[in-house]
This record gives sequence, structure tokens and C-alpha cells, in this order.
Amino acid sequence: MLDNLKENFSHIFEDALIDEIGQVGVLKEVKEGEKVIEIGDYVRSIPLLLKGAIKILREDDDGDELLLYFLERGDTCAMTLTCCLGQTKSEIRAIAELDTTLIMIPIQKMEEWTGKYKSWRNFVFQSYHARLTEMLETIDSIAFYNMDERLVKYLQNKKKVTNDSLINSTHQEIAYELHTSRVVVSRLLKKLESMGKIELNRNSIKIVSL
Repeated sequence: MLDNLKENFSHIFEDALIDEIGQVGVLKEVKEGEKVIEIGDYVRSIPLLLKGAIKILREDDDGDELLLYFLERGDTCAMTLTCCLGQTKSEIRAIAELDTTLIMIPIQKMEEWTGKYKSWRNFVFQSYHARLTEMLETIDSIAFYNMDERLVKYLQNKKKVTNDSLINSTHQEIAYELHTSRVVVSRLLKKLESMGKIELNRNSIKIVSL
């Protein structure tokens, strides 16, 4: 685990902090599609991503989901940090987008390291800033973009996060994450296919030119 930590975080954290993370952190493997955090859970640990990707979702009163942002290697979740500080229940759902390796850090260490290590303090502040920026982009896309523009951005983000032009998602799954209907998603995907931008397959979408 220490080698993985150094590979992913040596450019961010001091050696002493990396050693402490190695001592108290718990390595966790999560398969694609598995939940990492559920809405209503008390957050007991802070996740650091060593490999893979995680999508962060919100849920409305009707149970419909909205994709907020993705976490990638080297990231942590600002929403999780907030819950740790306030000792409140999680308001987000985190699901592995890919097979993912995490180091789970006990929440008690967050405050201790914030005072002890400048690199940890900067990492937390930068994580808040990055996640806030991504959530503002999500809000902007809902408020100002047409659904076809939102769909294109969604597919582009999926390709970037997975590093794969083949998106293994059904039309219904995309509709859930964009908070719209499957009929709308299917119609817009057909339009993109007719333009030569994508190729539609059963339960997957190949990005040709987006």
C-alpha cells in the first residue's frame, strides 16, 4: 500500500504524512457498480482514490438521481469531508464507475492532519474548490444548456474518466444520471448517431467524434 501511496500522492504530501496514511489507512477494493457510500450513511472514513473512478450522485424526493461529478485517481470527495466535519449523514451516493482501489482514512485524522501538515490542509482546500467548481458546472448545464448539449458533455466526461471511447451504459442509466426520460435520451442518441458522432450498440455507446 505504501508504494501505491507514494506513486499517487508523493507530489502532494510530505513523506511523514504518507507514512501516517500508510499506518492508519485501510485498503479497499470496490468493483464497478458497487456502492461506496449510500445516502443516509454516517461517514466514518475519508476516501483517497488510488485507482479507478467513482461517480457522485444526488437523489430527489421521488428517488430520481442526478450526477454531480466524478472522482478520479488522486481525488477525495468534498461532500464526504463536509460530513466528517459536521458528523452528519451523507447526502450523496457514491458508486464505482470502474473497478476502484481506495484508501479509507479514519475521520478522526482529518482535523489532526489539518493542523499538523500544510500539504494535507492545501489538499482539503483544493478538493473543496475542485468539487465546488464541478457542481457549479453541473448547475450551469441544467440551467443554461439544452439536453442535447448536456448529453454530449456527459459522454465526453465518461470518456475522459474511463479513458475509453466505449461507454457501457444503457439509455435508462444515462437518463437517470441526467435526470430526464429514457425516450429523450434515446432520441438524442439516435440524432448523434445519424450525425456520425457515435455508434449505438446493445447496452453500450461508442464515441466516434465528440
